[in-house]
This record gives sequence, structure tokens and C-alpha cells, in this order.
Amino acid sequence: MHPVLKLIQTRAQVTSVAGHTPLVLDSPHSGTVYPEDFRPVCDLATLRRAEDTHVEKLYAFAPAMGAAWIEAHFPRSYLDANRDTTELDTALLDGPWTEPLSTDPRVLSKVRLGKGLVWKLTDEGLPIYDRLLGVDEVRGRIDNCWRPYHAAVAEAIDAAHARHGYSIHINCHSMPAIAGSHATDFPGLVHADFVIGDRDGSTADPALSQRICEHLRARGYSVDYNHPYKGVELVRRHGRPAEHRHSIQVEVNRKLYMDEATLALDEAGAARLRQDLQSMVAMLLATDPR
Repeated sequence: MHPVLKLIQTRAQVTSVAGHTPLVLDSPHSGTVYPEDFRPVCDLATLRRAEDTHVEKLYAFAPAMGAAWIEAHFPRSYLDANRDTTELDTALLDGPWTEPLSTDPRVLSKVRLGKGLVWKLTDEGLPIYDRLLGVDEVRGRIDNCWRPYHAAVAEAIDAAHARHGYSIHINCHSMPAIAGSHATDFPGLVHADFVIGDRDGSTADPALSQRICEHLRARGYSVDYNHPYKGVELVRRHGRPAEHRHSIQVEVNRKLYMDEATLALDEAGAARLRQDLQSMVAMLLATDPR
């Protein structure tokens, strides 16, 4: 067995570290624990390009600063914790799905790209399976991975809000330097260093999001706002700025800290990036958005 292919049974599916500040960070896509029941047809190197590789290392400082931290160990290509359970391609299944399904055109466009709750295709459009998945198999992924992850994020945000009267939730991601053919609605797009998303101001006070943008620009980075990534399920579910619950997605360009071909960490790039992310977190801890 490849050393990365650790059985998920040997580790918890989710790490959750409690905080004592208003700040909650989570990384839903950096998991590298590939379950033995996955049985993909494509090889590990191809699958690993779906990971938000090393994101958990970039934010390793966060718990020591008092922020809550939630991290998925299961891989995104197995179960995407940043999708709702209604975002499922039923053509993947060997039987009828009796649970609700989304009719939102924006959701359906992602499902058509093979990027629903359970991925059908890689970012390059390669099939992940040569078989149909059992309905009970998919329900098991939801129960064992999706539900614990979302419960941990909700608990951390509720606790932060109860303590301080407001919460700031940062949904931590990474993105390739250039978008793949089946990654987004903008294939081939050259990404900025950062993309900050709040679903067009619906999940956070836009002034808070812009403060993050300006902080990063002041440190020499190019930053786009709500393009091409606006934020998906985790910020949608938890961002209610009228209730002083702010959720913002932060995408960082992988070219800044790793070799995208080999997935090797660029230690110098990662060190600089980690310092600047720590500065961003310190700024947020000093910010009361009410």
C-alpha cells in the first residue's frame, strides 16, 4: 500500500480544536486519508491533485492564537464537505435516491462538471470510478464524514458567537495556478494570489471581506473578490451577517507555497505565506465587525 493510502479507520475523520476567540477556521479539502472502500479507477497521483494540499500546515499557528480549528482527514474526491447533501449526481448510483436534490442552476452546473457531493470527474475531466456506487455506500459517506464535519464547524461557530456576540469564520482553501478544464466555469483562468469570497456580500459584511483583501494587497499579493470563487456550502450555511455571523472563503494560490507537479512543499514560500496568514489572523482577532 502506498504510504499516503492510510485507512480512514485508523484516524478520526475530523480534527476539531476548540478556541476561545471569535475566530473559527476550517479546512474541508486538505484530507489525505484515503478510505479502503473508495476503490477509484484513477491513480493516487491524479486523485491527489484534488486536495487542498498542505493547507493545514499553512494555518498550523491558528490554535495557538486562540482560533478554533476544524480539519477534514477524508479526501475531497471521496466526499466533498463543501457541498450540500442535495448536490448529488444520481447517475453515479446503482439505485434510486429518495433524499431531496437541488434544482439550483448554479449547483447543477457544478454537478454537470462532475463536482457534486461525490465527485464523478477530476479537475481534468478524468472519470474517478468504473462502477456505480451503492446508495447505502453514499449514505455511509454522508453519515461518517459529512455530518461529523458540519457538526464540528457549527459547534465551533455557535460557541464563538455565544462567547463574544459575533463570530468570524474563515473557510480555508487552495487553488491551482491555472484552473483545470472541469474545475470551475472558467477553465484555463490564471488565478490571482488570493481569492476572497462571501457570496456577493451575503455571508459576511462586505467591509470585513474588503478589509481582508486590502490587508493581503498591502503585503504584496494580488487579490480578487468573489471571482471566480464566491464561496460554497460552508460559508452559505454559516454566514448570516445580520446576526453578526460572518463567513468568508479564502483561496490561496498553490504556486506561492508548493510544486504543483510533485506536491512538494516550498519551504521558503510556505514560511513567507504562513507569516502573512498569521498577520491576517491577528488583524481579524483585533477586528469587531459589529
